[in-house]
Amino acid sequence: MQTSSDRHEYPAHWEADVVLRDGGTARVRPITVDDAERLVSFYEQVSDESKYYRFFAPYPRLSAKDVHRFTHHDFVDRVGLAATVGGEFIATVRYDRIGADGTPASAPADEAEVAFLVQDAHQGRGVASALLEHIAAVARERGIRRFAAEVLPANTKMIKVFTDAGYTQKRSFEDGVVRLELDLEPTDRSLAVQYAREQRAEARSVRRLLAPGSVAVVGAGRTAKGVGRSILGNIRDAGFTGRLHAVNKAFPEGQGDLDGVPAHRSVREIDGPVDLAVLAVPAEQVPEAVADCGEHGVQGLVVVSAGYAESGPEGRERQRALVRQARAYGMRIIGPNAFGVINTSAGVRLNASLAPELPRPGRIGLFAQSGAIGIALLSRLHRRGGGVTGVTGVSTFVSSGNRADVSGNDLLQYWYDDPDTDVVLMYLESIGNPRKFTRLARRTAAAKPLVVVQGARHRVAAPQGHAVRATRLPHATVSALLRQAGVIRVDTITELVDAGLLLARQPLPAGPRVAILGNSESLGLLTYDACLAEGLRPHPPLDLTTAASARDFHAALSRALADDTCDAVVVTAIPTVGEGSAGDAALAEALRSASARTPAKPVLVVHVELGGLAQALSAAASTAPQTGPAAPADPGAPSDAAVPAPPAEPPEGAHLIPAYPAAERAVRALAEAVRYAQWRRDAADPGKVPEYEDIDEKGAADLIDRLLARGRGLTLGTEETCDLLGRYGIHVHRALPAPTPDAAAAAARGLGYPVALKATAPHLRHRADLGGVRLDLADEDQLRRAYDELTELFGTPQELRPVVQGMAPRGVDTVVRAVIDPAAGAVLSFGLAGAATQLLGDTAHRLIPVTEREATSLVRSIRTAPLLFGWRGSAPADTPALEELLLRVSRLVDDHPEVVAVTLEPVVVAPRGLSVLGASVRLAPPPARDDLGPRTLPAY
Repeated sequence: MQTSSDRHEYPAHWEADVVLRDGGTARVRPITVDDAERLVSFYEQVSDESKYYRFFAPYPRLSAKDVHRFTHHDFVDRVGLAATVGGEFIATVRYDRIGADGTPASAPADEAEVAFLVQDAHQGRGVASALLEHIAAVARERGIRRFAAEVLPANTKMIKVFTDAGYTQKRSFEDGVVRLELDLEPTDRSLAVQYAREQRAEARSVRRLLAPGSVAVVGAGRTAKGVGRSILGNIRDAGFTGRLHAVNKAFPEGQGDLDGVPAHRSVREIDGPVDLAVLAVPAEQVPEAVADCGEHGVQGLVVVSAGYAESGPEGRERQRALVRQARAYGMRIIGPNAFGVINTSAGVRLNASLAPELPRPGRIGLFAQSGAIGIALLSRLHRRGGGVTGVTGVSTFVSSGNRADVSGNDLLQYWYDDPDTDVVLMYLESIGNPRKFTRLARRTAAAKPLVVVQGARHRVAAPQGHAVRATRLPHATVSALLRQAGVIRVDTITELVDAGLLLARQPLPAGPRVAILGNSESLGLLTYDACLAEGLRPHPPLDLTTAASARDFHAALSRALADDTCDAVVVTAIPTVGEGSAGDAALAEALRSASARTPAKPVLVVHVELGGLAQALSAAASTAPQTGPAAPADPGAPSDAAVPAPPAEPPEGAHLIPAYPAAERAVRALAEAVRYAQWRRDAADPGKVPEYEDIDEKGAADLIDRLLARGRGLTLGTEETCDLLGRYGIHVHRALPAPTPDAAAAAARGLGYPVALKATAPHLRHRADLGGVRLDLADEDQLRRAYDELTELFGTPQELRPVVQGMAPRGVDTVVRAVIDPAAGAVLSFGLAGAATQLLGDTAHRLIPVTEREATSLVRSIRTAPLLFGWRGSAPADTPALEELLLRVSRLVDDHPEVVAVTLEPVVVAPRGLSVLGASVRLAPPPARDDLGPRTLPAY
């Protein structure tokens, strides 16, 4: 504990778990007086060379004075942090605040000297880089703006830590020492460096779990049908390429194997390293197993054991203890209550799950928080007959259970640059860090499709076992924000698989124009209607009639794909009587060969009761051995009867054609692909956040500071609201209080007629439909009559809170809102004013800061947008002015996170200009942001 002379209490919020460059974890925490022995032990394990680089002279051991100095901190002017693994120090960093003359100082001095020492065995793991991020965040919190460091020229590793950090810096050389000065204000480059390091570290931590060289199943019992024994058998039967061990403390002495797998009573008895341990023991035995694994140096755990947070408060505390214990040893966890992990790569072949068979290899990465949903997804991807079928399989699969540690965010980091994964499918019941998920999703979606279905959408709280922050945003808003980040949001696991198989097999469409052809006029018309319903632009269906042959399909598809006015083709097919599997195979080959000639356009098939065709379509480019008659001489025009044998290897760039049992499913998947392709094109040029010369950012900041001095949270009055908004070029139409008819008349004379009289009581505000608003009052007589009518209908002036406001030009009434959600961040919302919009939920949303292009799309995203663009002959509204207003509100909230809520209602958008008739602003200390600080794992 710190002594009474220390000026600040122990800052527990500085404690954090971090993922290092090699995928292992360490804990960062402040150094205290209780760490004297740990510090001495740590220093003894540091090489003489590292000590020389730290102190610029031989320094074999620390004196008692040194130990006191390095363990006694005031946590303001003198701060020390340690990185620990297993409770022992592996690296330290400290800063000392200095004045302009380089001597020790206190605030307001804003510079500090910083120095690192990393144990040699842990150098190269990125420990110093992680500590620099954390000590910089601590320094900024304590008012320090610059770090100074003196480094020997030969200490190139430490120089690289500073120079690669991305901070603005100065470098000089004098007296044989390199002096570095770092400005600690985060820059775009420092954030980019931090995010890149985070991605590499978290991806490697997942790779260690999915591609282990050796696996131990702890709890592989003598009962054949037990969970542990089943997983052991699944790993063995899948042909795991690494070393496999069975562990159970109940094994009798001398038992050499279990089902042909080497058997051990303890992980520590295993000769050689163990990369991954699967724990299938009762929850009360897990701590002992974790300690056993940690002492042996196991890198990661898959915990299938139940009895944790899903079981209630006691289990939730047991789950917290599990995570803390594992991280203390530098291990990451999938689970607890997990279904398991799968990697189909030929070099791994890992099935450490309860799935009885290794799924077919493929290009889809699959993540499910639910084991039951994971089973359903694997089954649907694996099936060849009925529904969506095909040989497209899985690259890797993770079912995280309670996802106490490894989450969907970690898997996104891994799949982002995984060469074996082309499409990512995710089933999520909660999003632990929405800000980070959105950032990672946007980056991933720019490289490969990301399809998400959300379960538990209508629950007030997160599912049992999921320790996540709650969001106040409705599900529709969260979905809109995910779409903004490029996520393909679907509602069911059927749609998840439908979209995933199309994206994994076919190229992205260049636009929404769809050709439809087939041998059923009715099925073609259903497809046409489905395209219109999804916002696509279908060509009239081409009916080939029921007499169409495989050659006819080939010719029609070739023509459609060659048509420059077509971006995608949907082929509809019904059974041909009497042809059977031979006809199915011929049609499949006809479609495949035509598609192969124009591989840049996607092709989908809608089939009715044609299991054979679906299987044949999938097999058309399969590597599985097949037999059949010789191929025709012209592979471009297959004969009707021939069933050509597919090549032993699929042609380079060959695309499998997905088949769907219903037109609606095929078209919905295609529409998602069209929207995603458009997002990819837009994301290549997202636009800019504009600068406005008339914005008074500093004046607004000073005003906010003065207002917040009154209290921690407050809704501003009318004058204060107008003052703050005015500093960002947002001018609110004056509204004068009218507590009496005479006051109303005086206000109207000051404003000039015509005027409006409005009741602002909460139950009548913005409710013109209830009669609480009177417009176009041309003189005092009309005003007084309106005043009497309102008071007669709704009550006394004290109850109505009437105001008088000058009439604004007529236009379209809209609403602009911004809110800072503690989980998702700052969100800008837009919609038309009125009960109908609220009833239908017709509101669009974007994450702040909003770019010019995003503001333009925001205005056009609502279903009632045509009212702004001259619907039914009305004058078009001034949408450029509306977009500028949205951008100014975005800038206000982004520049000043203390502005936690803004509402502009109504905003009347006229043919020329707009009028903000009502506004409210709420200030509060901003919610803590975990996306701007140093890299950390979620706290437990």
